[in-house]
Amino acid sequence: MDARINFFGNGLAGKVMRHLNSAGKAVAPALPVPTQELVKIRASQINGCGFCTDMHTKDAAAAGETQLRLNLVATWREATVFTDAERAALELTEQGTRIADSSTGVTDDAWASAAKFYDEDQLAALISLIAIINAYNRINVINRQPAGDYQVGMFG
Repeated sequence: MDARINFFGNGLAGKVMRHLNSAGKAVAPALPVPTQELVKIRASQINGCGFCTDMHTKDAAAAGETQLRLNLVATWREATVFTDAERAALELTEQGTRIADSSTGVTDDAWASAAKFYDEDQLAALISLIAIINAYNRINVINRQPAGDYQVGMFG
């Protein structure tokens, strides 16, 4: 499978990616790394983005995430290996990613649950991270970016 265009070699696409990368760097200090990777993995799974799922499972493992937790991200509701704070972030991620599936977007219950564990800056970071990973997912899915060849650190 080949990508529709060489997105990583295209000048305009490179500008867009630099801005998305900068936004991701801005939110990174506000949230624990495991939470960030769980959010990125879950949104990528929902959106069917193989490239991002490959990237973020590998990045999470390199950062010390266990294989057990990585295996259970898609079934986090039934798994006992996630903290209540992580569960709240995963619920917010799912609802924020599937925003069109509900007439209210993200429910008040999901928001209240996240607000129990995260302060205002962290909530802003979660909202932003969910939006950013969804943007990356859409770019890669639309472009049919192949998955499986990502190497940790290959994008600097």
